[in-house]
Parts: sequence; C-alpha cells; structure tokens
Amino acid sequence: MRLSMNIAGAVIAGWVSLVWAQPPAEDADIRHGRYLVQTSGCNDCHTPGYMQKDGKVPEAEWLVGDTLGWQGPWGTTYPANLRQLFQQLDEKAWLARARQPMRPPMPSPSLRSMSDADLKAIYRYVRSLGAKGQPVPAYVPPGGKVATPYFDFTPKNLPQMTSKR
Repeated sequence: MRLSMNIAGAVIAGWVSLVWAQPPAEDADIRHGRYLVQTSGCNDCHTPGYMQKDGKVPEAEWLVGDTLGWQGPWGTTYPANLRQLFQQLDEKAWLARARQPMRPPMPSPSLRSMSDADLKAIYRYVRSLGAKGQPVPAYVPPGGKVATPYFDFTPKNLPQMTSKR
C-alpha cells in the first residue's frame, strides 16, 4: 500500500510540474501574433526603416508608424502607429476595424481573410509591446498639400483603353 501511495504521489507531482511548466495560452497567442506580424509584412510599412535595413530593426522599435507617406489616386496615407492605436481599441473593436475596407497600400483584403484567432493574436502581440512613438500625419485627400516625404504610386504610361463598338 505504501509503495502504491509513493508511486501515485510521484505521478501527481510530475503531472503538476508539467502543468506549471506550460506557458499560459495567452503567451502562445502573443508568440503567434509576433509570427504573423513578421510574416505578413506589417513591419514593412508600420516600422520606419524596416525594409531599408533588411528587417534588422530592434523589436522594441516595431510598429510605431511612419511619417513616410504613400501617395496615389486615393490621396496620401501614412502607416498608423499600431502600438498607440491598439492601446485605444479593445479586441472586439479591432476585429471590426480589421474587417473594414482601408485605403491603399494597406492590404485590407489580406486582413479580412485572416481568422478571428489570427487577428486576436496580432492584437494581443501588439498590445503586449505597449504604447510607443508619436501619432503619424493625417490622411491627405487627392490634390492636397503634402508636407512629408512620400512614395508616389500614381500609375504612369498606362496603355490607352480603346472602345469596342
């Protein structure tokens, strides 16, 4: 009897230590969100200098938005400071916002295709980084005066469309 009690005690102790050793589910969401941010190109626009430095930007500097604009027929847009934005939104508001159309070059069709679990993981990761950085410039409508550097995505040298009558 004493031997079986010792074995049962050892099994329970081992099981309890395994349970305690597992990271919380929230940690898994944060790790998954980090992975999605890295592989989905979020840093390409939302982290200043990320593309120019071949991704070699410290994680502490990620997702603070940029003052480098993206101009095209839609006007001039700026990559949002996601770290500030996500501190202002709850998870439900983020899910709703991620499902809405957005101005280019934001790949909103890609966001809308993500599962709720993926979007929640991104939200939890970005929130875990904490607020940092400054607000980015406001959207400038087509033809408006732009005071910052910007990439020009205005189509040029397009073939002429001919009417088929």
